[in-house]
Amino acid sequence: MADDDGVHDDPAELGYEAARDELAEVVRRLETGGLSLEDSLALWERGEQLAAACERHLAGARERIESMIATREQRAAEPPPVA
Repeated sequence: MADDDGVHDDPAELGYEAARDELAEVVRRLETGGLSLEDSLALWERGEQLAAACERHLAGARERIESMIATREQRAAEPPPVA
C-alpha cells in the first residue's frame, strides 16, 4: 500500500518498473548529498530493499524464459507424429 507521498512501505508490492524507478531516485538523492547521516542510512536501506525486489522480478522473468526455451527445445527434439 502506498503512503501519502506515493512510496510503498514494502518494495515487494511494487512491480519491476516502479521498484527500478524508485531505486534510481534513491541513488540520485544519495549522490546529490546534503542529507543527514540518518537520512542517508535510511535511503541506503530503502535502496537495498528496492534492489532486492528488482532482482526477484528479474529472477522470475529469467525462470520463465528458461522454461519456455526448454519446452521449445523439448518439442523440437521429439519425433514428428506419424500420419
